[in-house]
Amino acid sequence: MMSFQKLQHPREAQDRLILERLLQEGISDYNLAELGRLLIRYDGFPGAETNKKLMAELLEKWHLTEEELFERTRAIHARGGIYKVGSNKREDWS
Repeated sequence: MMSFQKLQHPREAQDRLILERLLQEGISDYNLAELGRLLIRYDGFPGAETNKKLMAELLEKWHLTEEELFERTRAIHARGGIYKVGSNKREDWS
């Protein structure tokens, strides 16, 4: 039987800071987009359990399912401008 090692994501520490900020700030279009982006980043990743726990905590705190979050973020992105070029907020999907 093969055992899979839990991995550390290269952006795990930076993302934890983002997640902690989201917990403090609460819901906004930008924060919903950030949570959606991070959920996509860690989907299926074998590790980063603390970040995954924080994401689940945010969904619960904001009374959203993952599906509802993605529905809202699709609408936000369809309006455009959430990650504006030239702003101090960098788009980071990797």
